[in-house]
Amino acid sequence: MKSKILVVDDETDLELLIRQKFRRQIRELQYEFVFAFNGVDALVKLQQHPDIDVVLSDINMPEMDGLTLLEKLGEVSPLTKTVIVSAYSDMANIRTAMNRGAFDFICKPVNFEDLDVTMQKTIRHVAQLRDTLKAIKENNILRMYVDESVLNFMDRREFESSLMVNETVQATAVFIDICGFTAITERESADTVVKLINLYFDVMVKEIIAQGGFVDKFMGDAIMAVFRGDYHLDRAIEAALAVRNHIESMEETLPDEPIYTPKVAIGINTGEVISGNIGSATLRRLDYTVIGDVVNTAQRLQSYAQEGQIIISDAAYQLVKNSFRCEPLGEVLLKNKANPVAVYAVIE
Repeated sequence: MKSKILVVDDETDLELLIRQKFRRQIRELQYEFVFAFNGVDALVKLQQHPDIDVVLSDINMPEMDGLTLLEKLGEVSPLTKTVIVSAYSDMANIRTAMNRGAFDFICKPVNFEDLDVTMQKTIRHVAQLRDTLKAIKENNILRMYVDESVLNFMDRREFESSLMVNETVQATAVFIDICGFTAITERESADTVVKLINLYFDVMVKEIIAQGGFVDKFMGDAIMAVFRGDYHLDRAIEAALAVRNHIESMEETLPDEPIYTPKVAIGINTGEVISGNIGSATLRRLDYTVIGDVVNTAQRLQSYAQEGQIIISDAAYQLVKNSFRCEPLGEVLLKNKANPVAVYAVIE
């Protein structure tokens, strides 16, 4: 990649000398040089070329000297590194330059081979800084897309060697759908729809996290959440009750209707699930999720649920009947299920 270098020096013949000494690197698009005559001009050039990697600056210049420029550079371009190139190479100037952030110091008259080595070293350092900053930004963005449990899994030593390994665990799957939201998407603008669904999702996610669950995925206007560990079913139902109560207390005024009070339909099932990375390692696209009949049934229960209902399976009911008040709804035939299943609505 081509590196951009700003040369700051009031000697008018230096530009021609630089272009001659580095003509091969310029021709091969290794270096691109920008020239300024003093510190003030350098700050202007930095605004015009924000992608400058390295500054080569003299000390003694009119209007703004190189040491003053060093102080300014830390404010306007913190990732750009400066090499001082000056005949004023006494220890006091060297110490001042280094204390003000100079990456290196080269004495005049310039040995251009040494200058080239120094520039390459400085360019590598700047590239490392930019890669680190990029990684931090990407990590922060990743944390917005990936659940904390997945990030913790990625930190484990065996992560790379166990990408496609799975495990069988006891867990509770929860599917939460915002009822009637499809109709809103047909009437309202995309901006209104996105803001509204993000508002509801934020409320729902907070209640899921509060009970120690994690969001497996967002699916249109629905959420799939998973609870593992001690009392995972109890915590899942507590989260579902909190989501229902919180969502139903919200009212939104929309352009095409006076008041919209959202409702949720929730399906919950518990049991043995397969947990692991599902997808294609070749394509480098994986989804850390849970699968199995328990998950499929939870989704079917959510599809059966009416507005405001929290529907659980008979297996789940038997485990929590002494902790939650539930209402039997009889047996229902769920999609892709050969036999009817007994279901219950969680009241409180």
